[in-house]
Amino acid sequence: MATATLSLVTALRRTTQKLRQGAKYQWGHMGQCNCGNLAQELIHMTEAEIHAHALQTREGDWSEQTAAYCPNSALPMDAMITRMLEHGLTQADLQHLEKLTAPEVLARMPAHCKYPRHNVREDTILYLDTWAKLLEDQLLETIELPEVWKTQPSQEIEHLIPS
Repeated sequence: MATATLSLVTALRRTTQKLRQGAKYQWGHMGQCNCGNLAQELIHMTEAEIHAHALQTREGDWSEQTAAYCPNSALPMDAMITRMLEHGLTQADLQHLEKLTAPEVLARMPAHCKYPRHNVREDTILYLDTWAKLLEDQLLETIELPEVWKTQPSQEIEHLIPS
């Protein structure tokens, strides 16, 4: 599971906000899919740049590209993955994000959505929100906060995240 970092939580929150506001979402497009939308926020590349880098590399979706990841290659996709891993993600996180399958995230999802569909915007938003909350909770365990914040962490930490 990802290491909880403020940059990762911020990127997850920004990604869900953009998706709610109608950002392009197309599972078959490397820059507009689940991982592609997060990559836009996390490594500050456009959907077109992400897609172009992916096409220069090897075949497959983010899950397959991440499985074949080599940090020492000169491949553009591997360079993007490396940059994402620097924010606390793991290869498994990216593979799970592509298919919305991380057990830790699914365990926290509402009962009506324990099996999110990986190509449905609303399910992706719920998954990303749930994951961000999970990471926020992990962050809260590692830092000293005033007691009032510990009683309402979700509302309070959102004020710390730049919009």
